[in-house]
Order: sequence, then C-alpha cells, then structure tokens
Amino acid sequence: MGFWYVLERDKEILDKNQQYVIISNHSSIMDIMLIYSLMKNHPLVFVGKAELAKVPFFGFVYKKSNILIDRKNLSSCIQVFKKIEDKVDSGKSVCIFPEGGVPKPYIFLDRFKSGAFFIAIIKRIPIIPFTIADIKTKFPSFYIIKGRPGKIRIKQHHSISTKNLSLKDKNYLKEKCFNLIKYQLKKFEREKKNN
Repeated sequence: MGFWYVLERDKEILDKNQQYVIISNHSSIMDIMLIYSLMKNHPLVFVGKAELAKVPFFGFVYKKSNILIDRKNLSSCIQVFKKIEDKVDSGKSVCIFPEGGVPKPYIFLDRFKSGAFFIAIIKRIPIIPFTIADIKTKFPSFYIIKGRPGKIRIKQHHSISTKNLSLKDKNYLKEKCFNLIKYQLKKFEREKKNN
C-alpha cells in the first residue's frame, strides 16, 4: 500500500509466552494489518464488526481468521464473548478496537466501549495499548480516493496489568486507556505541526 511505520515503544520486552488484550484507536481498515505486523510473535485473533465480512477479498480472509460481532444483536454479543474465552483459553491474544468501529472523520477519538476491559479483567490478561497516527489522512475510511502512501507513526505503550483488578475497576481501566491514547494522539498532532 506504500506505507511504512515508525514505532516508538515504552521500555518493555513483551513475553512471547504471554497473552495480551491489544487495544488501539481505530481510523482505517489498515489498522488491522498494522496490529498483525506489530504483534507477529503472538498468535492473535481480532474481534470486529460483522459488516467487514462483506468487503471483497479482505472480508473472506477476515471472516476465516477472526471473531465477528453484530452489535445490534444481543445474542450475537453473548456468543462472541464465549468465542473470545475459547480463543484465550487456547493461548491466543485478542485485539479489540474499543471505539467499536471507525469513528466519523470529525471525531478525534470516540468514547470507548467496555468489552476489551471486561475480558482483560475476567481473564487476568494484561492490556497493551497502541496509538496509531496518520492513517486518517493516508488511508481514510470515508474518502477512499483521498488516500496516499507515506509514514505512519505508532506508539506502543507499556502493558497494563489487570491482576489485582475486579470488574468494579472496569470503568477506571477504560478511562485510563482512553486518556493514554488521547494524550498520545494530541502529542503526535503537536509534533506534526512543529515539523
């Protein structure tokens, strides 16, 4: 696609034998490919919208290798949680975009949904937040013809332990991750203006 990424990491070496719940801001279908590339040493499954299965070619591959959710259907959500548990129990890490989809272009960062944090706490799995910048302009979901190749900036934040958390801490954890990613996005914006 003509993209290359520059990855900034907090000082942490990820354990290849550790499962993680990976979260990130979501601004394009390209985010999925980036996360696969960044977490190549960890068996990984995505939880994503069922509508993506309709995208030509990509949808076929996506449907075969990921867990699809229809958020309008409550029974689908319950079945998805069971599928996620099964994947985690089999040793896979899970990636969920907590915004619940790609937000409209005028939304900087949409409010997070609770699913990723619920799973991380229930299964006692650490969370790895990523902040991805520049995709909105390089490969926008809403204006495909305006895309162009170029550099993507990514920040891999330090993992966040959920060992001592209970479900009553879910909203605290969600806000912590939201603020972390929002702060980094604003930092990326400032850096872009200063260059």
